[in-house]
Amino acid sequence: MDTIFLRDLRVRTIVGIWEWERRLPQVVSIDLDMAADIAAAAATDSIDSTLNYKAVTKRITAFVEASRFDLVETMAEEIARIIREEFGVPWVRVAVHKPWAIRGSRDVGVMIERGAR
Repeated sequence: MDTIFLRDLRVRTIVGIWEWERRLPQVVSIDLDMAADIAAAAATDSIDSTLNYKAVTKRITAFVEASRFDLVETMAEEIARIIREEFGVPWVRVAVHKPWAIRGSRDVGVMIERGAR
């Protein structure tokens, strides 16, 4: 199985458990690894034969911008569910980064894998 990936998709959203975090949107960064068989796309050189990562990006961006989560864990689960259910991806790895959330640390977040590769 091949992997189509997306790195550092930056989206503004409300996420956090503290009241001050819920006042203004903050930027999260999302990394995606999605299982795909790209042989047909390579043979035909056609976007119709592969996972359209632009469509995935638009869907995930719209979803995250419109959502309000307490936890990045919940956000990651929902992103994985959308990608698997709506785009027919059998396996996905989702990392959600919340930069500067911890004083003294540049980055914090979660990484999950769902489905069978």
